[in-house]
Amino acid sequence: MHPDAVQRVLGVLLMVFSVTMLPPAFLALAAADGVASAFFLTFLLLIALGAVLWLPVRRSRRELRTRDGFLVVALFWIVLGAAGAMPLVLQTVAPFSLVDAFFESVSGLTTTGATAIIGIDDLPISIRYYRQQLQWLGGMGIIVLAVAILPMLGIGGMQLYRAELPGPVKDAKLTPRIAETAKALWNIYLGLTIACALAYWLAGMSVFDAISHAFTTVATGGFSTYDASLGHFDSALIEMIAVFFMLISALNYSLHFMVWRRKSIEPLRRDPEVLTFLAVVITVSVLVMGGLFVYEAAHGLPRADSWNHAIFQVVSFATTTGYTTANYSLWPAFLPVLLLIVAVVGGCANSTSGGLKVVRVLLLWRQGGREIIRLIHPQAQLPVKIGHRPVNERVIDAVWGFFAAYVVLFVLLMLTLLAMGLDQVTAFSAVASGLANLGPALGDVATNFASVDDGPKLVMCVAMIMGRLEIFTLLVLFTPAFWRR
Repeated sequence: MHPDAVQRVLGVLLMVFSVTMLPPAFLALAAADGVASAFFLTFLLLIALGAVLWLPVRRSRRELRTRDGFLVVALFWIVLGAAGAMPLVLQTVAPFSLVDAFFESVSGLTTTGATAIIGIDDLPISIRYYRQQLQWLGGMGIIVLAVAILPMLGIGGMQLYRAELPGPVKDAKLTPRIAETAKALWNIYLGLTIACALAYWLAGMSVFDAISHAFTTVATGGFSTYDASLGHFDSALIEMIAVFFMLISALNYSLHFMVWRRKSIEPLRRDPEVLTFLAVVITVSVLVMGGLFVYEAAHGLPRADSWNHAIFQVVSFATTTGYTTANYSLWPAFLPVLLLIVAVVGGCANSTSGGLKVVRVLLLWRQGGREIIRLIHPQAQLPVKIGHRPVNERVIDAVWGFFAAYVVLFVLLMLTLLAMGLDQVTAFSAVASGLANLGPALGDVATNFASVDDGPKLVMCVAMIMGRLEIFTLLVLFTPAFWRR
């Protein structure tokens, strides 16, 4: 363990994050909404704190080890949640409690999209923008951004990159240098954001709404500048644009890089994880449409928009974005639960989506099939394959370990929420939503978490951070072996 290297990188990352307070600060000045001072003060406090950490160890050139990378990432995401809450607490135009501000910040940065706010439409415009920006920064990860733009983080950058980037396969680099890899990912991310914003604007959104929703669509975050989410616009065209960009953003960014480099969609067309993900989306969309048609026919309800709502909500949940256009919690009972299950599966590895990741579920499925065949042919040598390539047994073991830890953590968090007074449906769906970084849930938190006490909100913050860092990045810190020399 190299404490000076950890301190140096943590200080630099805080100073990088402090700069993100300037866009909402200048927007607040331009709009004269009374919140500018809170953003400028947060900027000064964060850059000062980062400098205090960085200056004493600025000449240290010790290389980050793998353990140091895990510690930096875990500490930074916890500190980041508190730092992101600062302008919400310091401003007085729309008062936030400490817990609500922390909850909103963590939800934004982890791209979960759960909110404790009622009356988003009435918030100062700079705060409405700031929430969207938090999700955009959290989507690809502020640490990956720092690795991309700060050469001084080139030493040990791979350790930060591996600890931060979501997905089961983190060793493959798109380019020889890790900083170039991070830049490539962020260039793709930025390009998708600009394309999405232009599409929204051409479809009828204002410039502010187009940029704000492009941030959270490409980040698969789900925050909106309106209480009614994308349903506020009541536009099938806008919803289908969102569907397209949510799907694109839920695919592996390494494949996007290959598509861009080869000028061909062949890498996407042949990838087993992408094909499985799209098959799940199509299958569940058909099931939801069928369920809605049957339900509405039985109750004499109009069916004009059923297909639109079904496709939109399935894609929103499958990509763990969490936008809503309809009150899905009032649909026939099995449909909301089906949507939650799809969200727990999540999107593809190395994407901005949350959940278990499709490739892990695919490996679990094929490993289960192999064990069934082994009952019939005990001596058979049957490698598990993704596509035509056999998967290393170490990867399969890691996937099973991750799944086991996920289930145990899910049960513990759900029992904790039940002990705090939440009912079974609310507790189950809240934990599923938090760990999958989804946002929407069922029961008392189907629309927002405003009615929930501070205790459950803090538990949800743990669930959201655990889900964003894929559990092990935090759990490893609690093992004695991590701290031994």
